[in-house]
Amino acid sequence: MPMSRASHLLLVALVTVGLCQSCTDPTANIDQSANAEVQTANPDTLKPAPALDASLENAPADGSESIDSEQPAVCDLTAQLAQLETTLETTPVAIPAEYSVINEQEAAAYQVVGDDVFQTGSLPSQTIDFDERALLNVLQETRTYFSAHGCEDPKILQNGVLGTQDVTISDVVATLDFMIKILNEDIAAERPTRLKNSAFINENFEVIRWLAYDPTYLDETRARITKYAVFTHEGSRERTEIYNTPVYKIKDGLEDEDFITQYTKQEALSGIFEPGGAEHGKVETLAYLTREGFEDALLQGTAYVTFADGSTTYFNVDKNNGIAYVPGLAQRQQERFWYFKEVTKLNGYGLNSDVKIPIEPGVTFAGDVLNIGLGKIVAIEDRNQNIRLGIIADTGGAFLPNLHQLDFFAGVFPDRTTYQQAVSDLPEYTKTYFLLRKESAHDLEQQELEQQVSEQQ
Repeated sequence: MPMSRASHLLLVALVTVGLCQSCTDPTANIDQSANAEVQTANPDTLKPAPALDASLENAPADGSESIDSEQPAVCDLTAQLAQLETTLETTPVAIPAEYSVINEQEAAAYQVVGDDVFQTGSLPSQTIDFDERALLNVLQETRTYFSAHGCEDPKILQNGVLGTQDVTISDVVATLDFMIKILNEDIAAERPTRLKNSAFINENFEVIRWLAYDPTYLDETRARITKYAVFTHEGSRERTEIYNTPVYKIKDGLEDEDFITQYTKQEALSGIFEPGGAEHGKVETLAYLTREGFEDALLQGTAYVTFADGSTTYFNVDKNNGIAYVPGLAQRQQERFWYFKEVTKLNGYGLNSDVKIPIEPGVTFAGDVLNIGLGKIVAIEDRNQNIRLGIIADTGGAFLPNLHQLDFFAGVFPDRTTYQQAVSDLPEYTKTYFLLRKESAHDLEQQELEQQVSEQQ
């Protein structure tokens, strides 16, 4: 993908300064997560994307540390690019051919050659299907997350494996801005969105075919599309013979205590937090579920719980014990354990349980945000040869690392039968594409702006 010299230099600056040296870098709680209350856009309140004012520390271009450690970080990606363009205009920078895939601990897991994972392509001339308002909402929420939390969550500013294709974080943000603009205009004008026109997509977006890369099985180049959902579970405020598995919440003020990472799931459920247990008094019990319901909540990241008195609530994963999810191991045998929080809306990726991206079903994918990256626009082919468009705005333990799979957020369901019917059009493996705004799309925006000015004169 064509990129300005400043974008090349940004890639070097990101590596040199460690993304955001003076910002904190807590480990994000990242598992497949979704909660309640779907939001919708109102044409009367549609607004442009916020300025990217909190996405990159204004660090010295040479990578040296600031001598004034008391000065707060300044996160301004636009200013940083302009500074690099001016200061290092003629410096040639090579695009990396290989990429070191990292795991949840950010340690190198394996190497890939970028051209073995991606191919330049075009979107097929097929029907493009998605909920316009739902996609707009998640695009805006993801864009806001970059602006508001980029400095404190520098993982999302890494170019990742798509850096081998000349794609930078500035390209990702420009793509979000462009799509938000197009959807705002089309919804406000009450016309079918241009983003459902494959010719418009191919004219204004770089289309990159993803050749899924699984180091344990190299014969399949189509991406694996799994599905996740929020399921309704009956529960109890008191322990009963049926509802006998507690949903724990860490008590306020103890969120950084060592006990959180000291116990496996099996140990945490063995009674250590109950009266007489070694860690009694450190957690609260939000509710009790069946063991099957509890395991499902751990797997999906969220549970919608109904109680005998008619009340309902959503529980979302909060902090985990630091033990990695083991692909292929039975769910009951997994040692990864999550503490929960009560929530009121559907949430995806975030720095912590209080800072997450609100998501919506049908347009949200969970994926490897460390290596593929947050905010990537994804297009997949379904069984009806239609194109589904969405955005990576969530992640999970099964995706760290994972260059061959995405998880489609299907929604909230009362049972698995209803869920299976809803996802029946989605294949297990399919062709998958990433979309990045072309530089020529910027020219389109300029032409539209000039036309508006001319009409006003």
